Amino acid sequence: MAWLEVETKIRVHNPAEMRKRILKIAKFIEKKKKGDDYFAINIKGYPKKAFRVRKKGDKFEVNFKKWLKKYWSDDIVVKQEFEFHLQGKEHVEDLLALFRDLGFEEWMKKIKLSEVYIHRKNKRLEIELNKIKHLGYFIEMEYLCQPYELETAKKAIRKALKELGIKKEDIDNTGYTRMLWDKGIKDKRFFIK
Repeated sequence: MAWLEVETKIRVHNPAEMRKRILKIAKFIEKKKKGDDYFAINIKGYPKKAFRVRKKGDKFEVNFKKWLKKYWSDDIVVKQEFEFHLQGKEHVEDLLALFRDLGFEEWMKKIKLSEVYIHRKNKRLEIELNKIKHLGYFIEMEYLCQPYELETAKKAIRKALKELGIKKEDIDNTGYTRMLWDKGIKDKRFFIK
């Protein structure tokens, strides 16, 4: 089943201060490093379609998202998320061979160091304080839901934005890959050696 990913992203100028604010409304869960390799068609310009592969222990997660712009607002974006897992590097290489035959090429890498928190009053709202290599610090608030829960998800995010004292001008829902692309950064080969 594909879920809707309802989220907002905030540029953070003072991570230590923001961490204190987050801890007032959310419980710390874990720190983790996420390394994503992206593959796309037509990488001469910024591609319209891409997918990512993320190593998670001995498994690999393949993920792609469909932008649902009809549900977007100034402060919140909505995507339909598709995800499946592969066991072992051989399966990833087989899948990549298929996608390369279809015209996909290795495009870019993103490294994200994440502190994961869960909102104390709404356990479905995840808050991450992320350090993105080459870009700096951001908060991501994400609520996974079914279509009938969309308004509930948006309300929960907006309430948390108020609780954290986030100003609208600090919201930046530009994708990380777009930000990296605009800076000319296309690091490659995180796990595919």
